[in-house]
Amino acid sequence: MLKIRLARGGAKKRPYYSIVVADSHSPRDGRFIEKVGAYNPLLKRDDPKRVTFNAERIREWMSKGAQPTDRVARFLSTEGLAKWEASNNPKKGQPHAKAQERAQARAERAELAAAQPDEAATAEEVTAEATAEETPATVEAAAEIADEGAEGAQDQASEAGEEG
Repeated sequence: MLKIRLARGGAKKRPYYSIVVADSHSPRDGRFIEKVGAYNPLLKRDDPKRVTFNAERIREWMSKGAQPTDRVARFLSTEGLAKWEASNNPKKGQPHAKAQERAQARAERAELAAAQPDEAATAEEVTAEATAEETPATVEAAAEIADEGAEGAQDQASEAGEEG
């Protein structure tokens, strides 16, 4: 089958394409039958030299059964030589299976996190009620015990440092 397609040329990061008629089995930049135009993507979109082609030769090759690729059909549609419609692939924008699993796990964690603040708020209310019920003497005693525990830990650390 014959294709009217682009063949890449030009230097690295400086693309230049030739519009060629080639067998569909030949490599992209390999053997072709005839060069019928050129495409320079580095030029501005409104530049007339950006896409140039020989319309007579393209009509002749299309009458012999050559099929333009999607990109070339887009160029040819400006001259009315080929019909081109924008393709629609709704699956292209969807995430793959692993990404969908991660999104689902993230949503489940968010639901759990949304449910837990209610439980945390009730726990805070319970502790606030418990501290309100305690007498000031018990609160002071608990604070003294905590201070003594911290001082004892510092003493043990300093003793261990002197021995080492």
